[in-house]
Amino acid sequence: TPIRVAVALGSNIGDRAAHLTWAVDALATCLSGIVCSPVANTVPHDVPDEQPDYLNAVVIGTTALDPHALLDELRRMERLRGRVRVGVRGARTLDLDLVLYGTLVIDEPGLVVPHPRFRERDFVLGPLAALAPRWRDPVSGQTLAALWRNRRRPGNP
Repeated sequence: TPIRVAVALGSNIGDRAAHLTWAVDALATCLSGIVCSPVANTVPHDVPDEQPDYLNAVVIGTTALDPHALLDELRRMERLRGRVRVGVRGARTLDLDLVLYGTLVIDEPGLVVPHPRFRERDFVLGPLAALAPRWRDPVSGQTLAALWRNRRRPGNP
């Protein structure tokens, strides 16, 4: 049975738009019924050094791959676009994060789903809430729309 998944895309090195366009096309090889959010320019936060702005988007689709196989595919795609993992939160040609995998909660070395920081990242949560407002976060039980509304309340960072 196909499982609905969400993948966050980001790039801040090289031809950022070309990297994201390529990634959406590549994701179509392992995801069906892809819907992609608009692309947004994002200023990097919590990064170790000065970095160029990111282009970010979110893709939702369904897959027959199990979470580990899908993660392997995402890493393979990153490498094909020249991604080199240097330190934590370093600049990258392409970053593909598995954000949600159906209703699964996984916490293993190398694979944590839902993505542990997606609720705090406006550039992920906002587009996700727009694309799939009734999808429930399997950890909190809240819909993505409710998480987004709560995130946008005055006083929240």
